[in-house]
Amino acid sequence: MFVLTSDQRRSTQHGDKVDALLASLEPWVAAWSAAVALPPERTVGDEIQAVLTTPEAAVDLALRLMREQEWSVGIGAGAVDEPLRDTARSSSGPAFVWAREAVERARGRAEPVPLVVAAADADAAEQATAVLQLLASVTRRRSRQGWETADLWSPAAVQRDIAERLGISTQAVSQRVSSAMLEEEFRARPVAARLLREAEQERGGV
Repeated sequence: MFVLTSDQRRSTQHGDKVDALLASLEPWVAAWSAAVALPPERTVGDEIQAVLTTPEAAVDLALRLMREQEWSVGIGAGAVDEPLRDTARSSSGPAFVWAREAVERARGRAEPVPLVVAAADADAAEQATAVLQLLASVTRRRSRQGWETADLWSPAAVQRDIAERLGISTQAVSQRVSSAMLEEEFRARPVAARLLREAEQERGGV
């Protein structure tokens, strides 16, 4: 399992944004419903937590939060106490402890990007962290125009169709895809997911 814990950064300056974030994540939860064991919820203060069954969902949600640039994210990979309770807040297990350790690290100044993985297999967790931080760095530097294109783009998308929807030329779409590093992100996501899965496989204690 993968427990994702996210803590709002500088909430005292910008106000509590948890409720707005949870509302914005409803379409994500619907799209990934098969991989959501427990949906995102407020746990304490300005923190949210979700329990996911696949590394792909964990990668996607983590990068979705990195896009906001207002959240520190920790992913705990490992076992949970079965059966899960009705909420993440009332559930327990090693993965929850790892998620707590990860988000505490993510909030610190030592991390170049506020996204950290923790697990019993420390080496696998560090490798997953490195790749996810690299991916997050790409998304956090993406321009508004890049995100406009990213929200419509997929490897199977026809650039002419994207151009028509955005009211720009196909050449402009191609330039945006390149500048936003959309193809590189698409190819690297499975690598991050595989490393997360490797970290999760080590079921040792904390």
